[in-house]
Amino acid sequence: MEPVSVIIPSHNRADLLAGALASVLGQEYPRFELIVVDDGSTDHTRQVVAAAERHWFENGGEPGALRYFFQPNRGPAAARNLGIRQARYDLLAFLDSDDRFLPGKLTRQAAAMAERPEFLLSHTEEIWWRNGCRLNQKRRHRKEGGDIFARSLELCVVGMSTVMLRRRLLAEIGFFDESLPCCEDYDLWLRLSARRPVLFVDQPLTEKHGGRPDQVSVRFRVGMDRFRIAALGKLLQGGILTLEQAELARRQLVRKCLIYGQGCLKHGRPAEGRKYLALAATHAPKLTRPYEPARAALAGETS
Repeated sequence: MEPVSVIIPSHNRADLLAGALASVLGQEYPRFELIVVDDGSTDHTRQVVAAAERHWFENGGEPGALRYFFQPNRGPAAARNLGIRQARYDLLAFLDSDDRFLPGKLTRQAAAMAERPEFLLSHTEEIWWRNGCRLNQKRRHRKEGGDIFARSLELCVVGMSTVMLRRRLLAEIGFFDESLPCCEDYDLWLRLSARRPVLFVDQPLTEKHGGRPDQVSVRFRVGMDRFRIAALGKLLQGGILTLEQAELARRQLVRKCLIYGQGCLKHGRPAEGRKYLALAATHAPKLTRPYEPARAALAGETS
């Protein structure tokens, strides 16, 4: 089993971070390193990492396996990118500071990738918790492998804390986009799935915890689609899509612009609403098959 670099970004989540660290350091895996990127925390994050390192070393853990880096607060994309640059190994895994690896996660996923070396990224099933209650995932969130590009256009179908990938994949598709304060994972999975299939390990190997106001998905819940729209626009300009992929991406961009633009008009943000409806009007005529919901909406709102 080849060594793995596990990357955890964290911002002011010292108490939650302790559990994430324990879930990684408790993995029965022959060789790994754990990189914690402190994204400008003002709480006792540094002390939590130091305590975890002492406990690890006192119980026979390999010296230097837990590494801590601090940066001014720049967001999760920049924090993960710093962790990637500092990683010693080719095989990278990611864990958000409020999530947990389940026992055997690294072993099972690394073995799956060793058996299928043609895949440069894998993801796994996960268990969802919100406010201490287990959630049943909706059908739209179901996970799968292979060509996931079409499904990735609507929403993020790869859980960040379930991912294991090879570093050379990022040399091919680029790192996380640090200009995006939210949906940076959506952006990366689009760039990936447009080029390559993914491996799905159909076992729940991660626990995802939600329902807290400090989460990025909660803080940017209102208006989140504007970041997905930006990612889609960038993707269409990147010159990497097939004609079929470009049609699917443009159709989704028009759809999201219409929904978001009409929502802005409804909630008293007319300038922002007209901006996104105008963007939809720019892309709708480029579709080879007309997007019917755009006709009536654009006829009145962009005049």
